[in-house]
Amino acid sequence: MILIGNPDNRRTAGLQNARAKLGLPPAVVLPYAGLLDGTASLAQAASLAGAPSQPAGEPAPLLRLDAPGELFAVERGLIALGAPDHEEAAHGDRLLPFGHRSDPQPLSVRSALALAEQEGRQYHPSQWFRGFARLLARLRREAVELWPQPQWTNAPEDIAGMFDKRQTHRVLSAAGVPVPRLLAPPEEIAGYEALRDLMLSRRVHRVFVKLASGSGACGVVAYRINPRTGAEQAVTTVGVENYGARAPVFYNAMKLRRYTDESAIRQVLNWLLRHGAHVEQWIAKAAYGDRTFDIRQLVVAGEACHSIARVSRTPITNLHLRSERVSVDDLGLAPGIRAEAAACAVKALAAFTRSLAAGVDVLLDSATHAPYILDMNPFGDLLYRVVHKGMDPYEWQMSRLTGGTAEAAEESSRSAASGAADPTGSAASAGFSEAGNSGKPGGAAGSPGEGGTLR
Repeated sequence: MILIGNPDNRRTAGLQNARAKLGLPPAVVLPYAGLLDGTASLAQAASLAGAPSQPAGEPAPLLRLDAPGELFAVERGLIALGAPDHEEAAHGDRLLPFGHRSDPQPLSVRSALALAEQEGRQYHPSQWFRGFARLLARLRREAVELWPQPQWTNAPEDIAGMFDKRQTHRVLSAAGVPVPRLLAPPEEIAGYEALRDLMLSRRVHRVFVKLASGSGACGVVAYRINPRTGAEQAVTTVGVENYGARAPVFYNAMKLRRYTDESAIRQVLNWLLRHGAHVEQWIAKAAYGDRTFDIRQLVVAGEACHSIARVSRTPITNLHLRSERVSVDDLGLAPGIRAEAAACAVKALAAFTRSLAAGVDVLLDSATHAPYILDMNPFGDLLYRVVHKGMDPYEWQMSRLTGGTAEAAEESSRSAASGAADPTGSAASAGFSEAGNSGKPGGAAGSPGEGGTLR
């Protein structure tokens, strides 16, 4: 297996730990940073994995793309890759949904690489996404050159589609999957005034405005208008700082803010819409006591597995915003409703025909409990303390997708319980060593067939 991601983070550690429990060799880790600065490539990772190329009919290694977040060097590199003067622009933007749209005030490669890190700041989301789509396209090209039939857990083109909320809505709608009603096509909502006019003329007074390429509630606004008084309210994590003659700075506040001032709302919404946004009907969520909830449902290989309910007093339920984690079993849903929600998530992933796993966000209507799909997350498997049939999400995926055995996982768990492994679940106890760098997967870096991390 080749894992394209960021070394040393929770996702990589979770997957390597799962492979060890299932008796599988560690995945070769191909860092995003190396791909972006030219020090690593898919061909090098293939060589390290002992599979530089395969003749027709031979199986290729499993390729997994993971989330590119958490490292500023990667964020900066993707913004640079999305620059209009980057050499990758010559290949076009085939994997970028709505790629014909121009990015507002694009940064040159030089300007992008000169960006300094400011925690939480949103530098250029649309150019970042353009760069990510270009990297996905490059990896797809390189994989086809190496193997006649590359084996992706989620194909690059599907990841690009799931990452763009506008394209996700189109794909799901075409497949007959229930989704909230679209206010209007993106090209009809150029800015704040157009949004307000459409809402009032169509008598849709509550909407969600979502940054097309945002994740983790970044760039999501729950926006409402009082049709009688014209008063507005916007609930969002988007913060903004204004500096007079200098350009404003937008950032992810990591907590919800409530705006009622028209000028502040106008500024936030105009920024989101310029970078590309999806606007959909706000459907009231089902209640859990005096709060509301939605469900993150993991789907793997056509089967609904791990799930968690996100319970909140606010319209935005992401767990890092202090929403409460509640077992779906504890919601008190009728079996038929629970089964319908899971089936809806399975149907949603099936619409992306080249993908095997995704976290699917499911809303249940407050009045009817009918399910609607809110979002598709190709990296939505980082679910803490959620077990399905005795396995965590990574163990389940590796068992289903690679042939690792549940017996090996159970034996590893028994060994850990008896003291043979560190019960804290640290990286060292999960079969990691000092190979290459502290916390990297075990195995001699550079040895065919063994785990390693490219640098």
